[in-house]
Amino acid sequence: MSIKKQIPIVEGVFTWPSGKPQLIGGRCRTCGSVFFPESYHVHRPDCKQPEVEQVLFSRRGILRSYTTQNYPPPPPFRCPDPFIPYPIGMVEFPEGVQIYGIMTGCTFEDLKMDMEVEVVVGKLHEDEQGNEMLTWKFRPA
Repeated sequence: MSIKKQIPIVEGVFTWPSGKPQLIGGRCRTCGSVFFPESYHVHRPDCKQPEVEQVLFSRRGILRSYTTQNYPPPPPFRCPDPFIPYPIGMVEFPEGVQIYGIMTGCTFEDLKMDMEVEVVVGKLHEDEQGNEMLTWKFRPA
């Protein structure tokens, strides 16, 4: 029997393993721009010599917008069959960035504008070997 693993869908986007995960962004030391993910080095066309430092965003932010994902996203995103709609939200962090993510631990009806949410890590899908592929999600705080 093989041991199933938990694997981030993209390395270096959130702290893992961690009981208190944080999203990993960047800050340009040249112009001061903050962005997500950290690897987004072309953050401003007029910033000619960017020097990027890593930023761990706060674990909590404010829900600024939300909707329901009513149809399966295109590949490489994998969805259960049959597809089940789920809520997604745009969260504003104190560091000045807004990030979209899947909402978890709630229904669409539970969501309210300006509510506090926190970053969690959860299963997106399983790979061919049955390993859990992980992504960041947001849940009500």
